[in-house]
Amino acid sequence: MTTSTAAGTDPVDLRDPAQLLAAFPYLFGFRPENSVVLLGHRPPGTVVGLLLRADLPARKHRAHQAEALAQRFASSPHTGVTAAVIGGKPPRGGRPPHAGFVHHLDRALAGHGLRMLHALWAPEIVSGAPWACYQDTVCGGVLPDPRGTVAAAVTTESGQVAFASRAEMERQLEPRCPEALARRAAALAALPAPPWDPADAVAEGGAEIRAALERQRRGAGPPTDEQAVRLACALADKRVRDACLATALPADTPIARQAEALWLTLVRELPAPHRAEAACLLGYAAYMRSDGTFAGMALANALAAVPGHLLSRLLAGALDHGFTPESLAGLARCEGVADLGLSGEPPGDPVRSERRGGSG
Repeated sequence: MTTSTAAGTDPVDLRDPAQLLAAFPYLFGFRPENSVVLLGHRPPGTVVGLLLRADLPARKHRAHQAEALAQRFASSPHTGVTAAVIGGKPPRGGRPPHAGFVHHLDRALAGHGLRMLHALWAPEIVSGAPWACYQDTVCGGVLPDPRGTVAAAVTTESGQVAFASRAEMERQLEPRCPEALARRAAALAALPAPPWDPADAVAEGGAEIRAALERQRRGAGPPTDEQAVRLACALADKRVRDACLATALPADTPIARQAEALWLTLVRELPAPHRAEAACLLGYAAYMRSDGTFAGMALANALAAVPGHLLSRLLAGALDHGFTPESLAGLARCEGVADLGLSGEPPGDPVRSERRGGSG
C-alpha cells in the first residue's frame, strides 16, 4: 500500500535527519510503521517535492518495489531523494536492518538519474527512539518528541491531528449507518429523475448545497433520508459538482472547512455509486490544504464507488506525480463553471489558469 502527499508545502527541515524523521506523523497525518518513506528534493534542493510512503516489501519483491517507487520521482523535477526505513530491530554493530532493500532503492533511483542523498532508519517514530544512517556509521542519535517539531506546530494550528495509524485515519470514511445507506439506495433507485424541473437543475442543486452548508455550520447533524437523496441528485449534476470545487479555496477558511466537513459527512451518508462525487470533492479539498494522505484516501473511496470516475482518476494521478496544490487550483476557477455563490473567495473577475485535466 502506497501513500502520496502533495509536494512543495510541508514545513520540514531537510537538513536535520532527526527532525525530519520525527515530523513524519504530521506530514502523513498518521504514524508510519513497517514502512519505507521517500522524500524528493525539488530544485534548488531544499524544497520538499513528492513524498511517498509504502509498506516494506517481502524479500522477493524488493527489486520490483524499489523500481516502482523510483519511477514516481522520474516524472517530475527532483535533485535527489532522501529515503527512510521505519521498522526492524536496532543494529548491533552493523548497518541498520533492511539494508538490502535500501541498496535496491539506490540502484533504482540511479537508473532514473537520481541520487539517494540520505538513507535513514528508525525502528519507530516516538520520542527517544534510536535512529541511524545506512551511508555513515557515525551518523545517528535519538529522535526528539514528534510533538515538538515545526510540522506538528503547523498541523495543530490548522486544526488537524496525527492519527495513531493509517487504518485509524481511513476509518473516518466508513459509513455511519449501513441501514440508512440501504434505505437511500432504494429511494435513489426508485427515483425516475431528480426532484426538480430540468431547466432549474443547476439553481435547485446549488440551493440544496447551500442549505446543507448552513446545516453544517449550525451543527445540525447527519442529513435525513430525504435530504441525503436530494443532495445525491444535486451532486450527480456535473455542473453543480464542478461549482462545488470553489468551496476548497482559499484553503483553511471557514467556508472551506465547512464544505470539507459536509463532503466527509456525505461520503459516510450516501451509498455507492452516489457517494463518488462527495468523495471526489473531499479529495480535492484535502489536496488544496496539502493533506495528500487524506486526499488519496478520499479519491480511492470515490474510485471504489465508481471505478471509471474521471475527475477522481485525474486528481489521483496528479497526487501520485507530486503536483502542487497551486498547480490544480485552476480547477475551481475554470471559465464556464457555474457560479452558485459557493466560493470562499471575494467577488471579482474569474481567475484564469492553465488546467491540467478535465472533469467527468
